[in-house]
Amino acid sequence: MALQFRKSTFSQYVWNRCVEVAVDEEKVVHVRDSKECNGPVLRFTGPEWDAFIKGVKNGEFEAP
Repeated sequence: MALQFRKSTFSQYVWNRCVEVAVDEEKVVHVRDSKECNGPVLRFTGPEWDAFIKGVKNGEFEAP
């Protein structure tokens, strides 16, 4: 079964700087550059993805 990648609705405000996310049947999260659909894909387990999202929400990745 092919992955169904989704792009955030917020991406309409950021020209050519988007990622797409898909979740497979084993709950692995796949992330790719929307401009490079055939390029590399990052894969995260459920707990890894949860930790990443928590870090984003807590501002851990904000530029200094």
